[in-house]
Amino acid sequence: MSAAFTISLDAMGGDHAPEIVLKGAALARVRYPSAHFLLFGDEARLNTLLKAEKALAGHCTIRHTGHVITGDTKPSQAIRQGRQSSMWKAIDAVKNGEAAGVVSAGNTGALMAIAKLIMRPLPGIDRPAICSLFPTRLGETVMLDLGANSLCDARNLVEFAVMGACFARTMLGMARPSVGLLNVGSEEVKGTDALREANQMLRGSRLEMEFAGFIEGDDIAKGTVDVVVTDGFTGNVALKTAEGTAKLFAEFLKAAIRSSLLAKFGMLFAKPALAQVMARTDARRYNGALFVGLNGVVVKSHGGTDAVGFANAIGVAVDMISRDLNSKIAEELARMAAPLEQADSEADPSTPSKTEPTAVAEAPTQ
Repeated sequence: MSAAFTISLDAMGGDHAPEIVLKGAALARVRYPSAHFLLFGDEARLNTLLKAEKALAGHCTIRHTGHVITGDTKPSQAIRQGRQSSMWKAIDAVKNGEAAGVVSAGNTGALMAIAKLIMRPLPGIDRPAICSLFPTRLGETVMLDLGANSLCDARNLVEFAVMGACFARTMLGMARPSVGLLNVGSEEVKGTDALREANQMLRGSRLEMEFAGFIEGDDIAKGTVDVVVTDGFTGNVALKTAEGTAKLFAEFLKAAIRSSLLAKFGMLFAKPALAQVMARTDARRYNGALFVGLNGVVVKSHGGTDAVGFANAIGVAVDMISRDLNSKIAEELARMAAPLEQADSEADPSTPSKTEPTAVAEAPTQ
């Protein structure tokens, strides 16, 4: 982005806050010279840390907040007691027009609950979802929901499919992305009632996507489809499993290299190739999950990330702002309202269309 813009940061959210927040902001400021940051948190601590970050000099404004929402705070508790917290104030700055987007590495469930309360969902969206990119054999695939909604009905899954397809078109340049529903098998008779109903709705719709039906867990890494749609419970389990597997592979590789002098010698020749593999699977590269379906840009950074990862999360927010993803999702939903309603009624004619938003399930913390 060449024009000046402001990003709101929950400086106290995350396992290593506020240090990594400021270090990440400094890295992001080098990439995006037009960026200005609103820092919400302990003013004394932030001022001390800012003295060491020369790249941020003159490009930050500190707003003191004395309360922090911790990782074990329930979303309902955060809504009742968190109005003076760094997270709440950072989100509120976007609502008030002081910032174009917000980034937080804090409690996932609290962040979604507060963001939904303050910003409200886009018209036509029952439940916003957490959306991010996964590395695959063929490149990258979009996946949602990654933890915001533990329980979803068929209409929620169809909305996720619409938002995920719009994300793929906007961010990955795919004119007509393929979309699959994550299931325990590819057969039509498998899965929950919600999955089977969503499958019928998507097959009967005229949405701008290539619907591939049901896919299985190994299809994620294969890159079988461009967009993987699932409920937040399954999506979060898949995300954490993938992260854990990548770490386990890295540990096995390090142990094998240290196992003998010959292995260490061979590593000298294999190092460039291994560096490419590690870079491709580095979780920091994909850090920064977008809350799609809200009237504003909200990006969730992994709670345990470092400065590089947090800078990448800021980069996701910048991309969303510059490409105006939310407006495109709103336009898509408005244009697809009739096909969605038709598919809904064809899937279950006795069920009236939903018009009122439902409550967001408490998402797992991160």
